[in-house]
Amino acid sequence: MDLRLRDRVVLVTGGSGDIGAAVATAFAAEGAKVAVGWLSRPDRADQVVGAIGEAGGTALGVRVDQGDPGSMAEAVATVEAGLGGIDVLVGNAVAWPDRQETWDSLVRALTVNVAGTVRLAEAVFPGMRSRGWGRVVLISSDVVDQPVPAFAGYPAGKSAIEAAARVFALREARYGILTNVVRPGFTLTERALTHPGFGQKLVDAESEKTPTGRICTPQDVADLTAYLGSDANGHVNGEIIAVAGGRHLTR
Repeated sequence: MDLRLRDRVVLVTGGSGDIGAAVATAFAAEGAKVAVGWLSRPDRADQVVGAIGEAGGTALGVRVDQGDPGSMAEAVATVEAGLGGIDVLVGNAVAWPDRQETWDSLVRALTVNVAGTVRLAEAVFPGMRSRGWGRVVLISSDVVDQPVPAFAGYPAGKSAIEAAARVFALREARYGILTNVVRPGFTLTERALTHPGFGQKLVDAESEKTPTGRICTPQDVADLTAYLGSDANGHVNGEIIAVAGGRHLTR
């Protein structure tokens, strides 16, 4: 299927992580020019950019600190200067509160995950409006509806960006801008395998409980995100779409 993304400019925040890298690569495979946003892992972002280039695509790495308004403004300017006006924003960056959810870590996480995501979207909307076309896809999590008892700050932040996405969808559609949310289930990432609270045992347990017999992969998230962020999506707006293999049906 041709998603009609050739030469569209896409900014993927959190592009150095497993999901972000898969999303960036999926857009590049459709001919889009991709800005791979990073904060703490420039080497990983460079690897993604290099792989896209080797495959014949166009990409650049850009530092995006969603806790710093100045950094976000600079990132948008860098992308516009290097690739052109931003047509698609994928909000994938995330800051995790510590396991004890101290005040400082909770404030930092909510600042980045909520305020930063909203502010970055507001920064790219003017250009999208002027061109009469844009797509915003925010990456959430199924912990919004299927919480775990370990922490509250992360699902609270994801709930907030889902609410913001609905506002964007209502407000911006008249300008040709569609906004949607992708809500992955427990996903097979490096963090899932190495985090002390997760690991292979949990991966296996969740796979057994999922109707498809496996948990979500970064590619599953990327495929849906690329569609929602494309011109092939002409009328899906304001939706929250789960990528979890029907796991919610067994809970």
